[in-house]
Amino acid sequence: RRGVLKGGALAGAAAIGLAGGAARAQAKEVVLANFGGDAVKAMNEAFVVPYEKKTGGKMVIDGSGPSNGKIKTMVQARNVTWDVVDSGLGGTGELGPLGLLEEIDYSIVDKSKVTAGFAYKYGVCNYMFSTVQAWDSSKIKEKPTLADFFDFKKYPGKRLMRKDSQAMYELALMADGVPKDKLYPLDTARALKKIAAIKKDLLFWSSGAESQTMLREGEVVMGWLWHTRANLLRRDTNRKITFSFDGGLLQPGLWVVPKGNPAGKQVMAAIASMQDPEGQVKLLASMGNGPANPAAASMVPAELREVDPGAPANEAVQARIDADWYEKNYSKARQEFLDMIAS
Repeated sequence: RRGVLKGGALAGAAAIGLAGGAARAQAKEVVLANFGGDAVKAMNEAFVVPYEKKTGGKMVIDGSGPSNGKIKTMVQARNVTWDVVDSGLGGTGELGPLGLLEEIDYSIVDKSKVTAGFAYKYGVCNYMFSTVQAWDSSKIKEKPTLADFFDFKKYPGKRLMRKDSQAMYELALMADGVPKDKLYPLDTARALKKIAAIKKDLLFWSSGAESQTMLREGEVVMGWLWHTRANLLRRDTNRKITFSFDGGLLQPGLWVVPKGNPAGKQVMAAIASMQDPEGQVKLLASMGNGPANPAAASMVPAELREVDPGAPANEAVQARIDADWYEKNYSKARQEFLDMIAS
């Protein structure tokens, strides 16, 4: 599966144009790992098809869910099968300092095609997303606040959280009265206390697809999840399940590259290909992922702006994640969250 593809098979095709004008006669297969479900089809249409047409290479998607633990195990065992991983600041914050990620090669990947502030040493923004509050409108008639997430007298029923501290701390603190522009440095002890108080009424999701299923099937009445999955639920349930950006957390989805990835530098050409604004607008249309390339803004149809987390009206009602805090604190903060769940 990891064989070299013959890119110059057609008569007269002596080379394949890659990012930065580099010409290559062969392109190694690139394996992209994401969180499965609808994201596999969406990224195939937005990224894989254009990449293969542009380079003559091959890209395949593994939708099994690229957790930090899986990446760490692969790299330490020297058995890496992924080239580019759909991750975030939780990934760069934990794995980068441990030497488990390759640095992004910005001589190939174009920083000017990334929203300001979202290009990092070990990861580059591929789209923007938010963690938001979603709810079952057949059981909750008015838009609930973040504080309502903790009010079981007002809204009975189980709640849904991610089995990871990222964004869960921020939303809990805002529910507890912390202003969105005063979140960092995070008061993790306060957040843990807030969440632990309702632990018996919490269910936890690990994958995006799982969060969709639990809300769709009525296991919970309210949940904190990625807006992309909430957007799909709203569409698929005819707005029975809906969501709001109010009190959400705006985050960069990042491409990260596991140390020792099989495709080598070819992965940087793949990342550069996925910076094209046309593909990013396709991803917005299919799932709601906000384009990372500023050039895409003028291409976004008016009807899609309400689900674009980076649209000015939506960004204004959200907090924005702090990369520096995550690089220094994420690993410990996440473990404390997991210990609280397990205790």
